[in-house]
Amino acid sequence: MNEERPWLKNYPSGVPANIDADCYPTLVQMFEETFKKYSALPAFSCRGKSLTFQQIDTYSRQFGSYLNSRGLEPGDKIALMMPNLLQYPIALFGALRAGVVVVNTNPLYTPREMLHQFNDAGVKAVVISELFAANLEKILGDTQIKTVITTSIGEMLGTVKGSMVDFVVRKVKRMVPDFNIPNTVSFSEALKQGKKFTLPTHEGGPDDVILLQYTGGTTGVAKGAMLTNRNLVANMQQNQAWMQPFLREKEEVAICPLPLYHIFAFTVNCLVLFSIGTHNVLITNPRDLGSLVDTFKKYPITLMTGVNTLFNALVHNKAFKALDFSNLKVSVGGGMAVQKAVAEEWQRVTGCFLSEGYGMTEASPVVSTNPLDGTGRLGTIGLPIPSTDVRIIDDNGVVQGPGGVGEIQVKGPQVMKGYYKRPDATAGTIQDGWLCTGDIGIMSEDGFFRIVDRKKDMILVSGFNVFPNEVEDVVAGHAKVLEVAAIGIPNEKSGEVVKIFVVKKDKSLNEKELIEYCRENMTGYKVPKVVEFRKDLPKTNVGKILRKELRAEEEAKG
Repeated sequence: MNEERPWLKNYPSGVPANIDADCYPTLVQMFEETFKKYSALPAFSCRGKSLTFQQIDTYSRQFGSYLNSRGLEPGDKIALMMPNLLQYPIALFGALRAGVVVVNTNPLYTPREMLHQFNDAGVKAVVISELFAANLEKILGDTQIKTVITTSIGEMLGTVKGSMVDFVVRKVKRMVPDFNIPNTVSFSEALKQGKKFTLPTHEGGPDDVILLQYTGGTTGVAKGAMLTNRNLVANMQQNQAWMQPFLREKEEVAICPLPLYHIFAFTVNCLVLFSIGTHNVLITNPRDLGSLVDTFKKYPITLMTGVNTLFNALVHNKAFKALDFSNLKVSVGGGMAVQKAVAEEWQRVTGCFLSEGYGMTEASPVVSTNPLDGTGRLGTIGLPIPSTDVRIIDDNGVVQGPGGVGEIQVKGPQVMKGYYKRPDATAGTIQDGWLCTGDIGIMSEDGFFRIVDRKKDMILVSGFNVFPNEVEDVVAGHAKVLEVAAIGIPNEKSGEVVKIFVVKKDKSLNEKELIEYCRENMTGYKVPKVVEFRKDLPKTNVGKILRKELRAEEEAKG
C-alpha cells in the first residue's frame, strides 16, 4: 500500500488511510443526526444573529414543506442565488430534505450567464437576494422557473435589526434596483406557509445527484458537475478525518468569508465543520475587511477558510495585525494557489500555519491538502486525502514515478458522476475511473504533490475560473470587433486578471467602450482589465488563434 501511496508515511498521527464513504446513505441522514446531536448549540451566525442547530432543523423542514406545497418533486432543480446569509443553509438543507436538487448560482451573474445556467440545469425554482432580482426579471420569461422566492439582507436578523439593515440597504445605500416579478414570495413568508404542511419523507440513495455545481471543467462553456450523496458524504468524511486530530467536537468557531455557493466553502463549512458541531460565522461581504476584523474581535475564531487574495489583504491590514490570534489553530487556503510570501506573512502575523490544498469542483472538491500540524510544505498542494489515489501520467499515457512530470489524475469516491447532459465531456474527463484534471504536476519521493503548470487556457481570478472561450465569445459579439483572444496575466491582488488582444473591425472602437460592453455581459471578475489592440493575431495554419504565443510574449516581458 505504501509503495502505491507513498504519501501515507507523512500523514499526521491519527489520520486514517481510508474512510467509509457509505457511512451515510444520504447527506440528509447526516443532517438530521447532526441537528439532534448538537440541537442547542449555535450552528450559523451572520451580522450578530445566531441560529441553533435546532432552529436550522425547524426552518429547513418548513422550507422543504413549502417547496413541496408548490409542486416541486424529487429531482426538480432549485437555484440558490445569494451571498452568505442565514437563509442559505436553511434553503440548502430544506431543498435536500424535499429531494430537490440544488444548483448553486453566483448572485453576481449577468442575465446572460443566469439564463445559460438556469436553462441548462432545467431550474424550476429560485431563491434570490433582492439585490439581484432585477437581473432575473430580464430573463425569467425565457426559463422554466415557476417559483421565485426573494430574500433581503436583513430578513433573518430579527424584526428590529433586520428592518434597520434593510432600510439602509434599500433607502440609504440604494443597493436594490427596481424590479417587478409577479407572484414572488419572500423567504420569511415561505417559511410561514411551510408551517401549514407536513414534509413527506424522501428516501434518497447514495447515487442520487443532489447538487449541480457549475464549472468550466477543463475547457469551454460552464457545465454542471453532478455530485451525488456518496460524493459529498465521502468528501465530508475525508476532510473530517484529515482535520479530526486538530479539531474538537462542539468547540470550534469558524469564520466563513468565502461564499457558500462556491464548492470549497460549501463542502468545508456547510458539511465538514457543520457535521462536528462547529459554529460557522458567515461573512456577507468579504471585501469589507472591517467586518472581518470585527468578527475576529467578537468571536473566539479557531478556524478560517479563505483564498490567497483575502489572506494577503488581511496581513496588510493594520487593524487585523493588532488582533489576538491565540484561539486560531487552523487556516486553510483553497480556490487558488497560496503564494509563499503570503503564507509566510500569515504565519508571522497570526502564529498559525496556512495550509494549502488542491481540488476541483469535479472532486467535490478536495483532492489533497497540506498537513495542519505545521509539517506542510509551502509551494506544494500537500498529500492526497484519505481514500484518494493520485497519479502523474505523461503524454504517452505512462504512469510517472517520483520526479516525473505529467497530468495529475485522481481516483476516489469524491469524483463526480459526470457532467449533466454532456456524456461526451464526461467521457473526456473521466477515463477508467480516473478524473483527468488537465493540471500538470510532479510528485516527490515521499508523496507531496506540486503543480508546475495549470490547465492550458484557464484563467484564475481570485479563486474563480474564467475561461477564455466565454470571454472571447462575449467580446466578439461587439459590432466593432473583428478578432479577439483572451489570456490571464499575473496580478498581485487577484492572482491573475483577464487580458484581451483585439483586432478592430471599426477603427473608432476604444478601450472604454469595449470594457463597458463587457461589464454589461459578464460578471465583474471575468471583465478584462487590460486591452491591447493589434493589427492581427498569431494563428496556426488552419486559422486557430495561438493563445500560447500571446502568453509567451507576456511572460517575456517579465
